[in-house]
Amino acid sequence: MLFLLMLNLFLILVGCLMDVYSAIIIQVPLLVPLGQAYGIDPVQLGIIFLANLELGYLTPPVGLNVYMASYRFGKSVPAVFRAAIPIVIVLHVGVLLITYVPWLTTFLPRVFAGLR
Repeated sequence: MLFLLMLNLFLILVGCLMDVYSAIIIQVPLLVPLGQAYGIDPVQLGIIFLANLELGYLTPPVGLNVYMASYRFGKSVPAVFRAAIPIVIVLHVGVLLITYVPWLTTFLPRVFAGLR
């Protein structure tokens, strides 16, 4: 449980500082074996990765999505970030649900794979 919390915090920090694709290429080979050692389903771990990295991508200091939206809509970065706060809160709740309620992320893949 502590591993998952630390993983969430680390991935949000990585998402704040790196592009999502390069972060995946660098971090996945390092963290997947560790996650498997803790008994985390690889599908759940992948979804945790993506959700946390996207959350970090919305969060300053880098927060490239916020900067792109600021440029596109001609608004200041603080104004865009204030407008994005509700979705950031929803994403935080979603990340916590994805992390600590594993059947949310593994139910459908198991049904379609016939593993039930």
